[in-house]
Amino acid sequence: MFGMGFSEILIIAIIAILFLGPDKLPDAMVKVAKFFKSFKNSINDVKSSFEQEMKIQELKEEALTYKKKLDDAATSARKVITFDELEEIKKTTSSVNDSLKEIEASVTQSASPFSTNRSFTMDEPPVATSTSNTVVEAVKIEEKAHV
Repeated sequence: MFGMGFSEILIIAIIAILFLGPDKLPDAMVKVAKFFKSFKNSINDVKSSFEQEMKIQELKEEALTYKKKLDDAATSARKVITFDELEEIKKTTSSVNDSLKEIEASVTQSASPFSTNRSFTMDEPPVATSTSNTVVEAVKIEEKAHV
């Protein structure tokens, strides 16, 4: 203990017996033992508190890094659209809408000569009335020419 050998402890004990006397020596040894025990407990408490504070500090730093990562991810996930970008998107969508309307108009124009007023069944293919009318008119003109 404290780097003392047996001979040094024996000299301290003899000096304590001479100064304190045999009747006060046991009480003094108990008080010294209690002091060292309380001192050791205090040191252990301070040590454990310091270790807990270090762990808490590490957890705080780790939480802050995770929070920073989450904030960075959130800001990269969100994009603020400016009014110029919004106008550009509107122009793009309007040009797409115009193209779709042109396609629809061309489809309706190309489908109009083949449209009929009657419904078809699966067994009967649709017949273009304008084409058949044109053929009928052509046949009538030829008959008049031959007569």
